[in-house]
Order: sequence, then C-alpha cells, then structure tokens
Amino acid sequence: MNKSKGLTEEDFKSVTNNKELFALIEQKNGAFKKVHKTVLYNEELRLLQIELVKLQNWISKENKRVAIVFEGRDAAGKGGNIRRFMEHLNPRSSKLVALNKPTKVEKGQWYFQRYIKELPNPGEIAFFDRSWYNRAVVEPVMGFCTDQQYKQFLVQVPEFEHMMYEDGLIIIKFWLSISKEEQLKRFEGRKENPLKRWKFSPVDQKGQSLWDKYTRFKGEMFSKTHTSYSPWVIIKTNDKKTARLEAMRHVLSQFDYEGKEDAKTILNPDPNVVMRYYRSNIQID
Repeated sequence: MNKSKGLTEEDFKSVTNNKELFALIEQKNGAFKKVHKTVLYNEELRLLQIELVKLQNWISKENKRVAIVFEGRDAAGKGGNIRRFMEHLNPRSSKLVALNKPTKVEKGQWYFQRYIKELPNPGEIAFFDRSWYNRAVVEPVMGFCTDQQYKQFLVQVPEFEHMMYEDGLIIIKFWLSISKEEQLKRFEGRKENPLKRWKFSPVDQKGQSLWDKYTRFKGEMFSKTHTSYSPWVIIKTNDKKTARLEAMRHVLSQFDYEGKEDAKTILNPDPNVVMRYYRSNIQID
C-alpha cells in the first residue's frame, strides 16, 4: 500500500475492529496518530467509568462516605476531570460541590461551616471543584482574607480533616499540576473560544503575573496540610486526557470494591503522572 496516501473510504470499509484500524494507521506512516490516541483514550475512559459505576454501587451498598477534592491552579483541568468522573454515575448518590464566593452571613461564620453541610452523606460521593483550600492559596494570593485568617486556617485544617477521618469519612485530595507555559496556552484558548470564554475570570487574568506568589503559598499549604491520614496526591496535567485516566485509576486503586477483580483495564496509576507530595519533589508548577 502506498504510504504517501491518506486513509480512504475503502480503507475504513476494510477494517472490522480497532486492532485492524491501528495496524492500518501504522501502515500509513503514522499520519493519523492523533486518531489512534483518541480511540485508545475513549476506550480506556469507558472501561474506567465502568469501574467507577461498580465503585459507586459498592459505596452505596456499604454506606461509605467519600469526598474527592480537586485543587490546582486555574486551567489545570479540575472541571474536566470531574465531568468525566461523574458522567455515568447515579446522580442520586453523587454530587458536585462548586461553591460561589461566601455571602455576608457566611463570612461571619466559622470558615469551615459552609463546607461541612456539603460533605457526603452515607452511601454518597461528593466531588469538590475547589474546596476549603481556597483559603490556603487563592484567598491569600488575591488578598481575599487577612493574614490572621490564613494562619488560623493552616492551624485548624489538619484537625478538621483528622476529625472527619476519625468519623469514617474518606477524603482524597488531588492537586492538579500544570506548567506556566501550558496554563498560558489554555488561557489563550479560552479567550478565543466563545463556548469557553465564561471560564476566563479576572482571577485567571492574574494567574500568570502572580505565578511565583501562587507557588509560594502552594508550597506552604503542602508542608502544613499533607498528613498520613489526609495526604496530597499530585497529578501532572499538561496532558489533560492522560491526567483524567490516571486520576480515575488512583481513586479506584484506593478501594476493594465488589467486582474489581473483573476489571478489563489497569487500575493502578502511572507513578510518573500520579504521586504523593514529598518536600523533595520537583514539580512542573
């Protein structure tokens, strides 16, 4: 077959499965590697989402309470990750928590109060698109809290999470790590795409100019809030699709749910993409 030609209608008609399609793409000198990668991603995503449905059924049956926290710089992929996690889950026993800025009344309450009422009920998974950790990075960087409020938060949050841990609440804390160059690229994409323009906020606009300040507060957050009972899990997200799959694998690897042994894909995450925070880690952000 002539390698200089692209795929034709006859080529597509000649294949009957993905294996034959991949072989054909390879034969065409790799001109359609992006198609190959997309097909593989969609298949892995489907298999992992099947496992997530199994996990949710087990959580519901066993009355477990699971909170999955997604934190990271702007444009790191928090929303995209959560959408793929929740896409096929039963909405009756899963929920998204994405709180607006606190009201005047909430500002006068104990800081954690408005988050406590959003914690998962027995048999439920709650996905936090940002969380109480706003006070660890975004708020001090942008001047949305006082220095005293910030310091008090760092003292209280380990105790807050330890109380939840002792009460049986399972918390998984993700930090989605993105490079400065990739963040800028995604910001530009948001501004140019009318369907994504709403994602670009005044806070986002300062993300690049305040990059080093974010880095400093992020490091302080890790050093004060990474504990044995509630560790930070860092995911490299410059490749969004890989990050989504590996985040799912990490969550699935944390539970011995019913039917896990029948999984048709790998459930342990890639250690080059997913890792626990250690002070010696060199991070891309």
